[in-house]
Order: sequence, then C-alpha cells, then structure tokens
Amino acid sequence: EVQLVESGGGLVQPGGSLRLSCAASGFAFSNNAMSWVRQAPGKGLEWVSGINSGGDSITYGDSVKGRFTISRDNAKNMLYLQMNSLKPEDTGVYYCARSPWLRVGVGGYDYWGQGTQVTVSS
Repeated sequence: EVQLVESGGGLVQPGGSLRLSCAASGFAFSNNAMSWVRQAPGKGLEWVSGINSGGDSITYGDSVKGRFTISRDNAKNMLYLQMNSLKPEDTGVYYCARSPWLRVGVGGYDYWGQGTQVTVSS
C-alpha cells in the first residue's frame, strides 16, 4: 500500500522557518518524482515545488522561490521542504504528492499525503 505521511507543520511567526517531511512507503520511492502542493484557507490548490526521482532537477513556484528548498533522501524514502522567511500568506495545508515524472502544477499526481498544517502568524 502506497503511503505518504507529512509531518513538521505548526505555528510559526513571520520570518521564521519550518522543515516539513514526507515519509514514503509501499512503492519504489527513488523511481518517482515528488512535489509539494499547498492549500490556503478558502482557496484552491497551489503547486509549491517539485523534484525529480534522482533529485537533480528541481523547480519552484514563483511565490516561494528563494525562500523554500526541496530535497529528498532516496536511501531513507524521505522528501523534505525547508521553508525560510515565512510569510502569513504561506499559511495552509501542505501536501506531498507522487508522480511518475517531474510535474509543474496541481494535476497529474497519483498519490497524495493527508497534509500537514502550517500557520504563519504573530
């Protein structure tokens, strides 16, 4: 059974940092691209960042470029999102999602995690 389990969310002040993790199991993690997608309260899904299976091709959404860093550890079946200089508009539920190849956008993923809440507020 494919499982994606996010963790690391929480409440942080503007300007602060958080590191999200996504633990993958039940499939060949190193053969799949992964992405982070978020949903702000009352809004639609927003693609945040993606990384290819080998970790050598990475893309970011314009709203997080220069502040967020995606990475993966294929030996541990883990995906990460380091979030720095957080802003209130980064508030939302963050999901990790699997795709056969690197994607940009919110479509084309075959498995999603349950999400982890990130709240940026003073």
